[in-house]
Formats: sequence, structure tokens, C-alpha cells
Amino acid sequence: MSAAAETSSEQQAPSIEEVLTQQYLTFIMADEEYGVDILAVQEIRGWERATMVPNSPSHMKGVLNLRGTIVPIIDLRDRFLLDAIEYTDATVVVILKVDTDKGPRTMGIVVDAISDVYDVPLKDIRTAGIQDNQNSQFMLGMVTVNESVFTLLELEKLLTIDE
Repeated sequence: MSAAAETSSEQQAPSIEEVLTQQYLTFIMADEEYGVDILAVQEIRGWERATMVPNSPSHMKGVLNLRGTIVPIIDLRDRFLLDAIEYTDATVVVILKVDTDKGPRTMGIVVDAISDVYDVPLKDIRTAGIQDNQNSQFMLGMVTVNESVFTLLELEKLLTIDE
């Protein structure tokens, strides 16, 4: 191979930052799409009534006993100050587990419906413009996939919202 051909192929090779991707599970709330790191998703369950916890915030729907683990359940619509809706057959609870500064946390989030799983190039995640949102502390960034924009959630902050 000539030196010119080697240089040409080196210029076209993407850097490691350009090829790194992460998978996100997306779901719908108020006709908007949100995503969470799929590695944090422990399971997806249909909505079932949770056991209420006295004096809890309105977004806290209660707790579920998940194979011996008490899991707090929050309504993400309520937490994000979106209009409330009746739960339907499409309403699901996404059980999430992440490592936080205070150890592993497990929490369920009630969402309108599951959407899809996307491979997101890390270089495509944008943070511009989300800092002005009242829920920006829970947002990792925004990304466009197939001409659709969705918000990626910062799970460590989301799972420690009541501390």
C-alpha cells in the first residue's frame, strides 16, 4: 500500500469517541419520548396498585414488594409536573437500578407506554437548551434518532430525588 493510500485510510477512520454508543430504552409521557440507559433497566411490569406510604409526596405512588425487595414507585408525569392521566393497559412501571454515591438504588417509574430501544452514539448527545427547564436536574441531554428528538434522563439524580 502506498503512503498516500495509508494516509487516506487513516483520515477516514473514526476516533473511538465517534463510534462509542450506548443503548437507551425509550418511553412515552405526554406525547414526548424519554430514554434511560438500558443497562439500568431491571424489568418492565404492567401497572399494579402500589402500597401507599403515609405523608409521601404526590408523585410517590407507594411501594411494591419485588421478590422480597421493597421498591418505591414514582409517577414520572407527576414528578415532571405534567398533566395527570388515567392509567391504562399501556401504562407500565420500569424498574431501574443504578449505583449511586450512597450505594445501589432500585426504583420504579410509572410511564405512559414503552416506545423502543435505540443505539445512541455518545457524540450525538446534546445538552444545550435543557438547563433552563425546571426538570433539567434529571436530564442527561437530548438526542435525535430517526428525525425524532428525545430526552435522556440522568438516572442517578432521578433515583435519589427524595433524599
